[in-house]
Amino acid sequence: MKELIDRAVKDSIALKEAFFSENSESIIEVSRLIADTFNEGGKLLLFGNGGSATDASHIAAEFVNRFKRERPGLPAIALNTDMAVITSIANDYDYSEVFVRQLRSLATEGDIAIAISTSGGSKNVLKAMDAARKKGLTVIAFTGGKGKRMAAKAKYAFVVPSTDTPRIQEVHITLGHIICELVEKILFELAAK
Repeated sequence: MKELIDRAVKDSIALKEAFFSENSESIIEVSRLIADTFNEGGKLLLFGNGGSATDASHIAAEFVNRFKRERPGLPAIALNTDMAVITSIANDYDYSEVFVRQLRSLATEGDIAIAISTSGGSKNVLKAMDAARKKGLTVIAFTGGKGKRMAAKAKYAFVVPSTDTPRIQEVHITLGHIICELVEKILFELAAK
């Protein structure tokens, strides 16, 4: 059992070190883009299924409430949280439309969409990315090693080089936390100087 724990921790650390070393400049660029979008009155829309849905909700909560500093809330919405909306769309149309229809009604040109899928193959996520682009949103993808189709639909793609779902999810939530921290720094520390 201890060997399993040691292996999981070592694998997680090694994957995070490789990913963040490779993507640090893009993370800074995306964090500046999100901060600029908030400054210009835009919002952040996040979506995913399963564990990726909880990551979307978690990241949205960090922006709406606060992350590390006391500050005003920032407009972020996780599109996977309203069960009445999701089930009515799935029932009346199709599950592949649950994020598309919300984006069409809630998004405004200039907003940002963060699509999260460890596999990169979730039909509803891929369709929503297309809808977001058509609406004039900047689309950011968080995906795993098999997410080539998803990455191709995004302006910024954070592809974790793994097919191990738990390890990919660990990188995704760390990525979300780092972006939150950088956005707070940009908006509430650097802007004050």
